[in-house]
Amino acid sequence: MTTTPDTDDKVEVVRQATRELARKFDNDYWLDKDRKHEYPWDFVKAFAAGGWLGAMIPEEYGGIGLGLEEAAVMMAEISASGAGMSGGSAIHFYVFPPAPVVKYGSEQMKREYLPKLASGELLMAFGVTEPTAGVDTSRIKTKATKVDGGWIVNGQKVFITNAQNAQKILLLARTSPRREDKPLWGMSLFLADMDRSKITVREIDKLGRAAIDTNELFIDNLEVSDDRLVGEVDKGFYYLLDGLNPERIVVGMEGIGLGRAALGIGSEYAKSRVVFDRPIGRNQAVAHPLADSWIRLEAAEGMALRAAKLFDAGLPCGPEAAAAKYLGAEAGFEACDRAFSTLGGYAYAKEYHIERLWREVRLLRNAPFSQEMVRNYISQQVLGLPRSY
Repeated sequence: MTTTPDTDDKVEVVRQATRELARKFDNDYWLDKDRKHEYPWDFVKAFAAGGWLGAMIPEEYGGIGLGLEEAAVMMAEISASGAGMSGGSAIHFYVFPPAPVVKYGSEQMKREYLPKLASGELLMAFGVTEPTAGVDTSRIKTKATKVDGGWIVNGQKVFITNAQNAQKILLLARTSPRREDKPLWGMSLFLADMDRSKITVREIDKLGRAAIDTNELFIDNLEVSDDRLVGEVDKGFYYLLDGLNPERIVVGMEGIGLGRAALGIGSEYAKSRVVFDRPIGRNQAVAHPLADSWIRLEAAEGMALRAAKLFDAGLPCGPEAAAAKYLGAEAGFEACDRAFSTLGGYAYAKEYHIERLWREVRLLRNAPFSQEMVRNYISQQVLGLPRSY
């Protein structure tokens, strides 16, 4: 009689399988992609062949229907392999942005697009952030105007991943004027075509994650048919809320993976680098920061997996998800920074890979939810303190 493995067994199966696959692409592979600013398509294809792009897409739509806990572990293993955020983001944007389509899309939309996302045939961008709105999404200015049979969209987006290659974009736009009493009402989600005759894409030259493009979008009279509306008109922001906690948990896990990649490099260097006739790892000033980072990374993973278990059980997990993102970003950056110090001058040399991990992990303190906004959230929602903004 065949039995279904329990959750912990499934997590370990996913951890081992994705670790083995990700580590077929070594640090030199990622250094090459970083130098060339080249999208890692062969890495994506390898994960597509294993079915991992459809990790959280239900089986009936071509996915493998994993829970968030398993998907989060997968993303941590990708990041920890040395892929960092270049590999993490390449897979992340297949796994998590489709969540509103999975939950709120029409049956036709799900059957048409989810199998293509799961197989890697379709690449999607995620269009929410705007240059004048920042974290106050209620202030977005991109507008969708109703016309016969659909909508006409005009506006601007910024920090949009994958727009150089994406065929579709999950786009948030105002469909009703902003109301002071309900500022987050009146926005709608559209699964729109990346029509290059209507959308101008300009890549942003940035600090890290060079293999994955980040862009500004200028949208001029983009036509979107009625059947590309996700869910109901004016409720789009509320659909995004269902994806915020998973994203925060996963970003925390990606930070943990980055930290572990750097910690591995730093520890090996500390064992082999001899100064004053002794390996530098014998010195507590070198060893203790690395040991402290191991402890902090383990603790951060504990919080992230706790949050993921709550989510998978259908229980509230907002504070835990926020804490997971905060701790993963902090522990990951600190581990990379300490590894950087361990290598000394060699940390500046690209061939040692630490500088690349260091550049990539710094992003996670800012995005998608800054450390300051996490503190604001916990202050208000958990501690009951007055709102500061």
